[in-house]
Amino acid sequence: MKTVHTLTSLTQLACSQCGQTYSAFEPQTFSPCCNKPLVAQYNLAEVPERTVLYNREATMWRYKEVLPVFEEENIVSLGEGMTPILELKRLQSAYELPNLFLKDESKNPTGSFKARGLSAAVSKAKEFGFQTCIIPTAGNAGGALAAYCAKADIKAIVVMPRHTPQVFKDECELYGAELILVDGLISDCAKKVAQLKDSINCFDISTMKEPYRLEGKKTMGYEIAEQFGWTLPDVILYPTGGGTGLIGMWKAFKEMQQMGWIGEKLPRLYAIQAENCQPVMQTWKGLQPNAKNYIGQPSLANGLAVPNPFAEDMILKALRESKGQPVAVSDDDMVAAVKEIAYKEGLIIAPEGGALWKGLLQLVQEGTVQRAEKILLLNTGTGYKYLENIL
Repeated sequence: MKTVHTLTSLTQLACSQCGQTYSAFEPQTFSPCCNKPLVAQYNLAEVPERTVLYNREATMWRYKEVLPVFEEENIVSLGEGMTPILELKRLQSAYELPNLFLKDESKNPTGSFKARGLSAAVSKAKEFGFQTCIIPTAGNAGGALAAYCAKADIKAIVVMPRHTPQVFKDECELYGAELILVDGLISDCAKKVAQLKDSINCFDISTMKEPYRLEGKKTMGYEIAEQFGWTLPDVILYPTGGGTGLIGMWKAFKEMQQMGWIGEKLPRLYAIQAENCQPVMQTWKGLQPNAKNYIGQPSLANGLAVPNPFAEDMILKALRESKGQPVAVSDDDMVAAVKEIAYKEGLIIAPEGGALWKGLLQLVQEGTVQRAEKILLLNTGTGYKYLENIL
């Protein structure tokens, strides 16, 4: 039997609800015990001091000990991660917010933070020997899957809402993916993926229905700590559809605390949703027991049009533990924010990122966020793909 020289300290997977453990050495989806997401667990005592990072490449794979790939040859990378944190100086002075920053995930391959999760998940698909990957997507994740599968020589099947802007469809086809269009939202695409899986042997990379996209996304949390000199902001605003990035950052902060890389103080997390599709907000307010039967409408921010997030429990837990909350923003406000940030800061950000700015102004106005706090907005993607919807 081949001896595996492992890069990672990954030991097992655990059910996010009851903690039941499962093998990390064979393909897994979500937990059969509770039908909830599985979470990767590491032997953090084995991870070297953070000084080991000093001479490493500026990609998310610099954190390889806390990423799930066992062998270097299986890493599928296009140089994702280490995106810049920018100081929004004109907005700082116009709105009296002296410590306002933006982490710009549009600098990732394929123009969004989805590159992180798909790099990790496609690497695992390659490690497990899969020939085909499938994904339901609202837009950016489809392009990212198609790109990483092209790099890995794995077939990609992308299932996308028909109303998605054309550029997202063109991108998938250009990378050689099979594109299937569905009437409805990402929840309808997920139903189509469930049907297709019955007849195809493929790795299903649906949001939080496999354990590895989360691991790629959590590297945003590691980078934020490293870029801020191993301290964290007071407040992080994050656009929340499926919630993988929000949950991932919270997981990263907890791991770094256990390893002694950061101190006790953690940021408050604010999950920004679209008014047209605000399942987490409705559950938070007690207007529904959970989002399983929530019906959402499309939003200009494709990534926020996720009516039934599979990991809703984990999103709510991160918000409660961090003493944050969800906020809903209208499509009109998102467009206004995109335009304001473009002419004040020279950045064309996605409507999801625009939603953060209007969400922040709401939170400041009501006194939930103090003007002097250190505030970080996470722009998850480029606005260039959305221009036909914004202008």
